[in-house]
Amino acid sequence: MSVRELFDTMGYGPAPEGDAPVRQWIAQHGGRFGHYIGGQWIAATELFEVTEPATGAPLARVAQGTAADIDAAVVAARAALPAWQALDDHARARWLYAIARGIQKHARAFAVLESLDNGKPIRETRDIDIPLVVRHFYHHAGWAQLLEREFPGHHAYGVVGQVIPWNFPLLMLAWKVAPALAAGNTVVLKPAEFTPLTAIRFAELVHEIGLPPGVFNLVTGDGRTGAALVAHEDVDKIAFTGSTEVGRAIRVATAGSGKGLSLELGGKSPFMVFEDADLDSVVEGVVDAIWFNQGQVCCAGARLLIQEGVADRLLDKLRDRMEQLRVGAPLDKGVDMGAIVAPVQLERIRQLCATGVAEGATCWQPSWCVPAHGSFHPPTLFTNVAPSATIAQVEIFGPVLVSMTFRTPEEAVALANNTPFGLAASVWSENINLALDVAPKLKCGVVWINSTNLFDAAAGFGGYRESGFGREGGREGMWEYLQPVRAHEAAPLPVIGEGAMPDAGSDAERDDPSAPAMPPIDRTAKLFIGGKQARPDSGYSRTVRSLRGVAVGEVGEGNRKDLRNAVEAAQAAAGWSTLTGHQRAQILYYIAENLSARADEFAMRIVSMTGDARAAGEIEVAAAISRLFSYAAWADKHDGAVHDVPLRGVALAMHEPIGVVGVACPDPYPLLGLVSLLGPLLATGNRVVAVPSERFPLAATDFYSVLETSDLPGGVVNLVTGSRDALIRTLADHDGVEAVWYFGSHTGATAVETASAANLKRTWTEWSGREWLDPRTGEGREFLRRAVQVKNIWIPYGE
Repeated sequence: MSVRELFDTMGYGPAPEGDAPVRQWIAQHGGRFGHYIGGQWIAATELFEVTEPATGAPLARVAQGTAADIDAAVVAARAALPAWQALDDHARARWLYAIARGIQKHARAFAVLESLDNGKPIRETRDIDIPLVVRHFYHHAGWAQLLEREFPGHHAYGVVGQVIPWNFPLLMLAWKVAPALAAGNTVVLKPAEFTPLTAIRFAELVHEIGLPPGVFNLVTGDGRTGAALVAHEDVDKIAFTGSTEVGRAIRVATAGSGKGLSLELGGKSPFMVFEDADLDSVVEGVVDAIWFNQGQVCCAGARLLIQEGVADRLLDKLRDRMEQLRVGAPLDKGVDMGAIVAPVQLERIRQLCATGVAEGATCWQPSWCVPAHGSFHPPTLFTNVAPSATIAQVEIFGPVLVSMTFRTPEEAVALANNTPFGLAASVWSENINLALDVAPKLKCGVVWINSTNLFDAAAGFGGYRESGFGREGGREGMWEYLQPVRAHEAAPLPVIGEGAMPDAGSDAERDDPSAPAMPPIDRTAKLFIGGKQARPDSGYSRTVRSLRGVAVGEVGEGNRKDLRNAVEAAQAAAGWSTLTGHQRAQILYYIAENLSARADEFAMRIVSMTGDARAAGEIEVAAAISRLFSYAAWADKHDGAVHDVPLRGVALAMHEPIGVVGVACPDPYPLLGLVSLLGPLLATGNRVVAVPSERFPLAATDFYSVLETSDLPGGVVNLVTGSRDALIRTLADHDGVEAVWYFGSHTGATAVETASAANLKRTWTEWSGREWLDPRTGEGREFLRRAVQVKNIWIPYGE
């Protein structure tokens, strides 16, 4: 063919990347790989086969990890922990820097190995995956250097178990290992069974550079290996990226264990196109959103939402562009899409496409055929899709795009949020006012404006709802591997254990002259729902007794219907979340002012329940007033950040309220405990359904009369008295509650964490107690971080 003919046809021939060095590396090991534990390579008794997605041919045989292998790795990580944590910040920074340099020096080999093992195009591994891996280790070398100064009062969890998926094998390793090591943890990593080879090569690299033995350990295997890691009693934190179903199982398995947990799960991200968008740019954005990595991306823009006026034009352009996409051998530098990771995943994609057709959607694919051998699937577009259709709700995890239309921005937001997931979204509009108005309304952790699939180590990534909790990258990601250093001091109240409640029928001490004198009780305190006092649905009340067994009052016995009403009232009070921080601060100050005016009354109420000296009651009330002032001060100061990302633009990290939060309050310090938990949630714009102290609830039922006179909108705070563990378990089950804070017994905490797996709501549980009077442990940034979720909004700018 002549040069002229080439220019006329613009045909592309194959441009294969050389894979000989990588295949030689596999051959040097005899095609067999073991575990890396305690700085040594450990042969396995059982092996499984890893195949090449593009051909189906065997690539290597890899060790199947057992519970004994996991135990050996955890023991090695535990043994290495003291010396690793004893290093100064600069020393750990040097190790992460050395890892970054090592990957950089072997970048092409890692890129080719990733393409062989995973099936993704070499252009993606070479130009996106591996550079981001290097970036993460460099970035976290910086955090390691600054750890003591930037995260004072915090320390590493200890031994961290990490389980990563097959769609970005080496990048997911970097996302997890880099911050864990920077924070001073040691690691046991379990890669995906389909794609373990780059993790094995990484283990070789850290061995070559001399990373201390046991700091990083690698155990390969299938789901059984991951389950053994999750269940191991000596692992302090689990970090998991993968499917929502497995994430739920991990949440249940870790419930009540005290382990830290972060989950980055599935998604069904909307790609929203408004009628003023640049449609040619949109088309290229769609290609990157859903056909990047064959659509095997948790944040893939799988739902195309188009404003009606431009829908037909955009879909025509999109079909023309799909005809030009090239699917083929991943090592061909001219292809746009490679192979699906495994036949089982390819079959799942095909089945879901068949379901879409059966449910009435229209399927369109390009006229050309994909390679006959290997696991390939063509780019696919569905139109005429109902919002409730299976393919519009289920994560397909393949190169399949479903499209729907909308008329107004409000309808667009409703469609976008019509999913149990909440990982990412793309918003396309030339009207930046419109785009920035829509972005905060989307229930997801990342929003890209006029762009898609942008990632960087400086910007946190993670989701809402069934897309999991926790963040990876940036300062947000570092917090996931740190916990507060806390020295508990003895609380002045007696320790109140389970079963310590006096007999409800015992009034033996009522006439005891040593018991404190009490005024007559002429009313039963009610519940507080929707800004109003409400009688309990049950029609029952419970007697409140002092520690001496003396009856000091009665409160309503709340039940499931009361909680349902309270949650509905909290949902209806969504306007609280849209107030400015200054407005919320003014109301918190007003609550403190009204509480101060009744300080003596509240102090006496606390004394009557606890039997403490009056001075102790006065101290608790004073601390509650101070705490309200603290969170009023924080209300307009707990700011987000502008991340410095490699983009001609900015990434805004916005602190958003979680929504409706269920709270179970501790028994010690019945007023201060309640205020300490309400304060940060209210300051950050959340609405609360709280279960006050079960033993001493009268401080809370008196407190609602303060709320009634302090301009707090109805429904922002709701108080339901009764059995703490029974009521909070109902809130943990409730789909309308986005998070639960529980401070009580170990049994109750376990039940809350187990129940939360149903919709993967965020939980904060404690059962060991804390000194609420001490501002170092009873208030501050730890509470504020728990009260928000971070949304990163990427905004490119310039011509």
